[in-house]
Amino acid sequence: MAVKRDYYEVLGVSQEASADEIKKAFRRLAFQYHPDRNRNDGAEEKFKEINEAYEVLSDADKRSAYDRFGHEGAAGFFGRGFEGSDFGFGGFGDIFEAFFGGASTSTRRAPQRGADLRCSVTVSFEEAALGCEKEVPITRTETCSTCRGSGAKPGTQPSQCPTCNGTGQVRRVQRSIFGQFINAAVCDQCHGEGKIITEVCPDCRGAGTQKHKRTISVEIPAGVNGSSAIRITGAGNAGLRGGSLGDLYVTLSVQKHKFFTREGDDVLFELPVSFVEAALGAEVEVPTLYGDSKLNIPAGSQTDRVFRLKGKGIPHLQRGGHGDQLVRITVVTPESLSKEQRKLFEELGKTLGHVRRKDQVS
Repeated sequence: MAVKRDYYEVLGVSQEASADEIKKAFRRLAFQYHPDRNRNDGAEEKFKEINEAYEVLSDADKRSAYDRFGHEGAAGFFGRGFEGSDFGFGGFGDIFEAFFGGASTSTRRAPQRGADLRCSVTVSFEEAALGCEKEVPITRTETCSTCRGSGAKPGTQPSQCPTCNGTGQVRRVQRSIFGQFINAAVCDQCHGEGKIITEVCPDCRGAGTQKHKRTISVEIPAGVNGSSAIRITGAGNAGLRGGSLGDLYVTLSVQKHKFFTREGDDVLFELPVSFVEAALGAEVEVPTLYGDSKLNIPAGSQTDRVFRLKGKGIPHLQRGGHGDQLVRITVVTPESLSKEQRKLFEELGKTLGHVRRKDQVS
């Protein structure tokens, strides 16, 4: 008598495999070795071995007994062998998915949610920072207003498919050494719908949906950036068979500003100042997102000194408060001087003396 192989080895999984991993392994192997697909010698025996392993490992009680006592522990569960309606496949749904690579007819005929749509919108730096409203053109599928999604001409109704009698499936019974096997396939005439439209809607031509160009108003909240995406619920494609609408996702692209740059929710501004303003101090007007603001520059300020204007930055997205505006000054050296200006600088230079770097040896 042949020695049975370990069930985990048969399915190619570890003893710690989850139920989902076991199911996936079974489907892959059953598809590979099913006698209707594999005519090689030994395929039927291999298929039977795979069924037996799955029959045990897919059931929590049988698996527990097998883990504790091996094949002898699982033997008590095999009073009927593999005969019967399910053949150890865990239900007809598993058979259909394993051998036909798709959802069952009940799934195909269920309400189906509409597909999501995506579009992109370009906004200015100020619009992203302060928020705005944009009109976005899209093309989406909508339920046909003439037939209200049925696909049939108004005043008529779809009829039951005569080939599958409204089930959406065509089943053929086959017999093998393992018992009776049901081969189910999607009905070619109604394509799984179970109904046939004899007189199609003149507007949608039986599709039940139509494409339309629409303009959607999108609220851009204050504080968004180039990585933000806005979801508008129910603005996507129409669903099928009464399914809900999809959503619209709007991705944003933010234009660069002429002199502002963004660092988180702070705004950075480079301010050029004259030698005199830096040396003597000055009060200057600084542009911000909210208009000009006064800034006091203390006497003796150096290049790259940073001043902070509290609350003049970008609003925090989805929470209160604002970032700040950071003003970094750059002392500008005159490129050309008049004779009088040069004379004044020379006189000033005599009084200031030579400036040495701190790390320079005296």
